[in-house]
Amino acid sequence: MGGGVMKSSGGGRRRRRGSGANRPMAEINVTPMVDVMLVLLIIFMVAAPLLTVGVPVELPKTAASSLPADTEEPLTVTITAEGLVSIQTTEVTMEELVSRLRAIAAERADDRIFLRADGAVPYQTVAQVMGALNRGGFSSIGLVTDTGGPALDGASGG
Repeated sequence: MGGGVMKSSGGGRRRRRGSGANRPMAEINVTPMVDVMLVLLIIFMVAAPLLTVGVPVELPKTAASSLPADTEEPLTVTITAEGLVSIQTTEVTMEELVSRLRAIAAERADDRIFLRADGAVPYQTVAQVMGALNRGGFSSIGLVTDTGGPALDGASGG
């Protein structure tokens, strides 16, 4: 009677306390979160180029750096090569430009405005629109240009 083998009831597994079959998992499954984040990344990469102002102009190139961004959406006035003036994407005449700008300035906290003018527009037209911007209540006017133009100090723009 000597060689009896005893079997364990756990089969080498650890015993769980109580009714351990219904315990929640301790690990976090991040695969669904990663999938959602990748889909959102693709959506933002596709949508970001569509958020720019929609009036096409050929901006002059300069060596100036860009202005720092603010929390309020910047107001943009555009002068096309044909001499048409637009506030954001709404075309306005030169006669109604000042009155519209005054109405917009009354609603905004920031007096900064960006002026985009096609490189083919005469300087006189740009100066007249800048004067209208000032009369409309905007004292901080930023001229929008493309980078990569001449630096005028002997160094090449880049």
